[in-house]
Amino acid sequence: MSNNLHRRCEWAEKDPLYIRYHDEEWGVPIHDDKSIFEFLVLEGAQAGLSWLTVLRRREGYRNAFCNFDPEKVAVYGKSEIRRLLNDEGIIRNRLKIEATIENAKRFLEVKKEFGSFDKYLWNFVDYRVKINKWKRIEQIPSSSRESDAMSKDMKKRGFRFVGSTICYAHMQASGMINDHLTYCFRYPELGGTL
Repeated sequence: MSNNLHRRCEWAEKDPLYIRYHDEEWGVPIHDDKSIFEFLVLEGAQAGLSWLTVLRRREGYRNAFCNFDPEKVAVYGKSEIRRLLNDEGIIRNRLKIEATIENAKRFLEVKKEFGSFDKYLWNFVDYRVKINKWKRIEQIPSSSRESDAMSKDMKKRGFRFVGSTICYAHMQASGMINDHLTYCFRYPELGGTL
């Protein structure tokens, strides 16, 4: 357990990998399309699993999906799918693998339409971080009006594994929402005030 001067969100206390992820990445606003694509891939892979399971395979995903380059992933075909189904470094689920490839294609379409995927995505929070004031982990929702809208629009565009809960988790991870608990040392560092 962290001391009171360096207290963090309780979910992050379970594992050193979680601690590092929480302290350095979770909730930090990202605007780089490649990083956004990485989180979309990882959040989709997490469906039905723990985030720790995905974090432990993150390096495997980097290797398997060309360092999260959507242009390279978008042209994956049957031979790459076969290779990925045998890759122990990732979650070997055919639907999730195929969705990653399909989502890379949709990602590039959106990027072309909006100039960047970042511009499209941040529109759902009016281009500014939404800062919540949760005091207990039980207060944090699994979806929101914004994640509902994002999910609906992404599904309409042909994205897969983008339900509202996955979209909300993406918004948290990529800093569109500051859902650090108010007692967490990262909360004020990322713009939260009491």
